[in-house]
Amino acid sequence: MYQNYIGKRGDKVKNIVERGLVKRFAEAIGDPHPIFIDEEFGNNSHFGCNIAPPTFPRVFDYGAIKGLHLPAKGLIHGEQSFHYERPLFIGETIYCYSEVKDYYERHGKNGEMGFLVLASSGEEPCGKNIFTSTSVIIITEAVRKGMGL
Repeated sequence: MYQNYIGKRGDKVKNIVERGLVKRFAEAIGDPHPIFIDEEFGNNSHFGCNIAPPTFPRVFDYGAIKGLHLPAKGLIHGEQSFHYERPLFIGETIYCYSEVKDYYERHGKNGEMGFLVLASSGEEPCGKNIFTSTSVIIITEAVRKGMGL
């Protein structure tokens, strides 16, 4: 179903680690640690500034992978992991993109399911990697039928 997309990636999209959005995100996840929201605390930290929570990259725009179309409803977020080279600093510009790493199918009690593995990355403007997030999207039998597959 999606095997021919393995290895394809989207164009890089510019994102900014915006202070107000980081604050709202930290509040939404229930983690108001001062390293995320208190400017004085951040300036006095060993980072010298505030940083974003580890799961903050969920809000970034990663652009589109040409030709890869997923339904708007019915997908299951299977799992996600993050690997960081360093924290995300408030105010910095990050360029993000996604790549299809794998696709496989398994038969479950509710029929055939597809597993799409995506790697989403964020880089400094010079191209140096900051983080990579790997996620698995599960496409159920019902969704597959709705797609005409």
